[in-house]
Amino acid sequence: MKKKILLIAGGYSNEREVSLLTAKSVYSELKKNKKYNLKIIEPDGNFVKKLRLFKPSLVFNLLHGRYGEDGYIQSILESEKIKYTHSGVMSSSMAIDKELSKKLFIKNKILTPKYIKFIFKKNIIKKNIIKNINKKLGFPVVVKPINEGSSVNVYICNKSNFIKNLYKLKDYGEVLIEKFIPGREIQVAILGRKKLGAIELKPKRKFYDYEAKYNQKAKTKHIIPVKITNKNYNKVTSLALKAHNILKCRGVTRSDFRFFKDKFYLLETNTQPGMTSLSLVPEIASYKGINFIQLIEKILNDASINK
Repeated sequence: MKKKILLIAGGYSNEREVSLLTAKSVYSELKKNKKYNLKIIEPDGNFVKKLRLFKPSLVFNLLHGRYGEDGYIQSILESEKIKYTHSGVMSSSMAIDKELSKKLFIKNKILTPKYIKFIFKKNIIKKNIIKNINKKLGFPVVVKPINEGSSVNVYICNKSNFIKNLYKLKDYGEVLIEKFIPGREIQVAILGRKKLGAIELKPKRKFYDYEAKYNQKAKTKHIIPVKITNKNYNKVTSLALKAHNILKCRGVTRSDFRFFKDKFYLLETNTQPGMTSLSLVPEIASYKGINFIQLIEKILNDASINK
């Protein structure tokens, strides 16, 4: 009897298109194996009804961003007692909350850029914001939403363009203003409870933003193996594993670091990294001798509930 696997993708976040691309990549690999009965659906108002109708053995969660990566969809799957991939409700909600995860990193002595949380109010005195940033962080800074993924609505700002960029995010209600760390962009994948590997990125753009991640025309350079000492390689992969464990993550995670003046700064840990042709986790896995279908099946084998 074929194993029923439901792929959930798309959704309501700003990363909908990337999620659908990920699902397409995973579906095309899995359908090569005749032992699977596959279906892709987008979560909507009839999601639970569709779920009960299909009665999957497990759900491959390929959603990105809000509602898919923040514990929301996970709580539905827990209540329906259906096994699902990646991290659980609490892990997902902690990891996507950039302020909460930063607090956990700091508490556990993982270096992360200094930040302040900014709440939009009706009467904001612009001079006071600039003064506060100069005092606590210094320019340049990074302005970002607290709970988005894929570098959506992230801006690197200097003093002259800060207010303009800040107000682009007004609809979020509150944002993080973070000290900009220059240096090298190194990302580390964890699979299960083990270090999978690392990759360095050299974007042609200002930083590894949404375009650099998902548009081939952006021509981001991927460097693997990363040209750092064995000691530093062990350090950064150990930090990623530590963050994965602190957040009690499952399946695959990808932690994003800046390497500057011989120090690694953890920017964030992603609980559902992309699985498209341009995605980093499949590339790291491939370098380690794990092909795409093997990676997918390792993630599927980790599916569970009560996590």
